[in-house]
Amino acid sequence: MLMDEITLLKNRFSELASRSFDRGIYTNSEFLTQAEQSELLKMHFPVKVSLFGGYDNAERCIAVFGDEDDLGYECIFPVKYIKIEPLQMKFADKLTHRDFLGSLMGLGLRREMLGDIVINENVAYLVCLDTVSDFIINQLDKVKHTSVKCSESDFIPADVLPELKYEELIVSSERLDVLISAVYNLSRSDSQKRINGETVFCNSVLTVSSSHVPESGTLISVRGLGRFIYDGVLRQTKKGRNVIAVRIY
Repeated sequence: MLMDEITLLKNRFSELASRSFDRGIYTNSEFLTQAEQSELLKMHFPVKVSLFGGYDNAERCIAVFGDEDDLGYECIFPVKYIKIEPLQMKFADKLTHRDFLGSLMGLGLRREMLGDIVINENVAYLVCLDTVSDFIINQLDKVKHTSVKCSESDFIPADVLPELKYEELIVSSERLDVLISAVYNLSRSDSQKRINGETVFCNSVLTVSSSHVPESGTLISVRGLGRFIYDGVLRQTKKGRNVIAVRIY
């Protein structure tokens, strides 16, 4: 992100936090990238802030300013879930994330209005701001060359969410570059280049130290490769190396 963009973003966060504090209400941002979430989590505000993406470990999240303990009432998150499915499944194209996103953007929507798109067997579940949900349901009728129908859903079904693949790996240390190398079968130098290139996030915070040791339960995202949860050291081998557990998306 450019410095001017970061300054504008931080000013917007400060404005939302101040409005929440002054008026005693919840305020929220639009959907944030991981880089934007990282800037948010470095800041301090007069109110509590949380991230919500519609399901656990969502990649794109809104920032919500305010807390039930302070404001005295529960937050109703301003997001909706939309199910997008082909009208005739057997005649449908094989639809990808890019296809769904491209069709949504083709309606004139900004990316910041849209959260994650979870796809399972050619059916997509979209998380979006509640202000655009009716528009999407009424206007989106085609993805790629496939006619689709949209309907509101109460949530994303658990069997649709990405499955986590559990693996045990042997590593020399718990350094971030070592973990990334082991999970994605990269050389240490390749992992370090990705970290130095500002493409690695730990719990949504940009991390540029190759020697950083993540805590157990940390969600690690590597742009262009994917995400995994680091679950810590299970045991040591006879040669003193670490057997670690990870869950890979």
